[in-house]
Amino acid sequence: MLSKEPLVSDDSKYFVYSPSKNAIEMFLYPLQCGQFTYLPGYQLIREAFDSFLLMYIQKGTLTLVTEDTCQSTDTPVTAGAGSFVLLDCYSRHAYSTNTGWSCLWCHFDGVTARHWYQNITVRFGNVFSISDMQPVIGKLTAIYNTFCEGSPVREPLLSKYLTDILTAILLSATADTKANAHINMSETITTYISEHFAEKLTIEQLSSLAGLSNYHFIRTFKKQTGFTPYEYILNTRINTARYLLKNSGLSVKDICFSTGFSCESIFCTAFKRIEGMTPAQYREHG
Repeated sequence: MLSKEPLVSDDSKYFVYSPSKNAIEMFLYPLQCGQFTYLPGYQLIREAFDSFLLMYIQKGTLTLVTEDTCQSTDTPVTAGAGSFVLLDCYSRHAYSTNTGWSCLWCHFDGVTARHWYQNITVRFGNVFSISDMQPVIGKLTAIYNTFCEGSPVREPLLSKYLTDILTAILLSATADTKANAHINMSETITTYISEHFAEKLTIEQLSSLAGLSNYHFIRTFKKQTGFTPYEYILNTRINTARYLLKNSGLSVKDICFSTGFSCESIFCTAFKRIEGMTPAQYREHG
């Protein structure tokens, strides 16, 4: 369909898709997609629009304000040619342009959409660039062409396109050196924990390894992993204990000490709290 929106060029096309119930329950899925040229002076202010929006800016610039900046003195973010914009349209947002801009865009949603959004934007913000744009642009174009060319809509394939796009962004975004340092920190610490979980690990030790204060380390680590350092260490120890209980002849006591717990009672209490049964019961169950 051709856009009839004011200050959008007449040749701008968009398509609307209604996902099946199966897609809603299982997949990521596009809701609208298009290729637009916005004219100078265009402005949009929305309280909410139930989806997430990914834009690839082909030329020109836009100024973006999200819910966070709407209620603060923060400077609105500018996105230029070659950058991507990722928005949570469930929250208040606005964008405008004095120069005009052209973009390829897709509103999408799905069972994991918010997790993808949070993991990307907590690292790189709402505007970012990536080192290798072509795979992302190619998949975004493939979604658009599916509707533009009237091809059969294969929902698992569209979900794969969206997953590939978000994965490439998560792995390749390079806009913010500080954010990348945080990503490397998180990966370094989780690798260290995986190799040393059976040893005594302290916040002071891990934050020193990360080069951050205790407070900043805990806060950043949780943003990156979804767990506090203590929770991540505990989960690693319990997961290892679960495997050993099912796949070794080690006693509960030996498993306790080999997974980094200081005494058997602490191990059994933690295991029961997480698994709902004692280590011995877990071993016997199934």
